[in-house]
Amino acid sequence: MSRWAALPAELDPRVRQLVVRLRRLKDHSGLSLRQLAARTGYSQKSWERYLGGRSLPPREAVEALARAVDEEPTRLLALHEVAAEAWRTGRREATAGAPEQEPLVAPGSLSAEATGPRSPGRSLRVALVAGAVALVLALSTAVLLVVRLSGGDPAQPASPLVATGGQSSPAVSASRPPSVSASPPAPAYTCRPERVDGRWYAGLSRTRDAILANGHAGPEVAEAQCLLRRAGISPGAVDGIFGPVTERAVRQVQRRAGLVVDGIIGPHTWKALRQ
Repeated sequence: MSRWAALPAELDPRVRQLVVRLRRLKDHSGLSLRQLAARTGYSQKSWERYLGGRSLPPREAVEALARAVDEEPTRLLALHEVAAEAWRTGRREATAGAPEQEPLVAPGSLSAEATGPRSPGRSLRVALVAGAVALVLALSTAVLLVVRLSGGDPAQPASPLVATGGQSSPAVSASRPPSVSASPPAPAYTCRPERVDGRWYAGLSRTRDAILANGHAGPEVAEAQCLLRRAGISPGAVDGIFGPVTERAVRQVQRRAGLVVDGIIGPHTWKALRQ
């Protein structure tokens, strides 16, 4: 059994779950990293990054590892799909939160110390451009000031005044864009359990092999939530969203049915839910 280094603390739990699963499969197979590289076509350095949590393995690499260790790839690919979405979300958030780099030279600055020596012709062109920009800004400011003082809009007639609480205030322009409405609520699902041909259905989906994991959403998730409730295990609200509460309920039913406890709904878990 390999002694793995601890995964990065900031690693998303969904990515961590995939990496831990890949580590276990590699250890149980008895393959070294060099042997794994030879069987999968991905270099030893690549597998060191993938299994160290420093880089997300591509889908093809996960599938190649499953073939190399004689493992059914369906569950691994479901874990990879969830981990890939978490990885992309984390990268977008990191990019959005990064501070903008300050310019080395302040805009409009003509300092010789900041920009270095310039030829007389270039300095003249820069001065002319700066003067033109300043003139345009001055004219724009003057136009806006006149419009404000006249109470009007250069593109629209002045709006009438409406008395509000004893004071006059401008009426809302009819051309003003409507306010953004709140996002629509999540769809409501109703459980209608019925037994058909010896199997339970909740009226939302008849699937028996869809792969569902934390982060998925839709009627298939709501169907599983209804069946979990019927089995006496609370998945939280029946909202069609596979979250941590639903995952704990899935693990509980897997443990009760003697299945692999991984919190992922696959054909075997569906069979247990529909019995």
